[in-house]
Amino acid sequence: MELTGKIIAVLPANQGVSQRTGNPWMSQEYVIEVPGQYPRKCVFRIFGEDRIRQFNIQSGEELTVSFDIDAHEYNGRWFNEIRAYNISRGVPGMAAPVAGVAPVPGVAPVAGVAPQAPVTSAPAGDAGSADDLPF
Repeated sequence: MELTGKIIAVLPANQGVSQRTGNPWMSQEYVIEVPGQYPRKCVFRIFGEDRIRQFNIQSGEELTVSFDIDAHEYNGRWFNEIRAYNISRGVPGMAAPVAGVAPVPGVAPVAGVAPQAPVTSAPAGDAGSADDLPF
């Protein structure tokens, strides 16, 4: 899966030593805001000191984040984890619009979601038809 947006927060890195293997580990979380009429925010994690340094994510950057979603259970509760595996700098080109649907000015498209045609109401003369559904 992918999200394209602006990094609005870089959270402190976490590190430790694995109890199972004895090897050191490091992870860091970031908050990305996806633009649109109702902007969405998502926290994602990068695991591994080498990847954290390779991606070198800074607050305010426009990025496309490729990630996997996984869940784990702890004390009877389930938690989602969004783990990034690739980062692309810059905003990719806009996709071609779906035939017959014009883009709405001022609203950014959401990656992976096709725009929907506007809903039109029936003419007032059809109010007495057998199909009384409002849509």
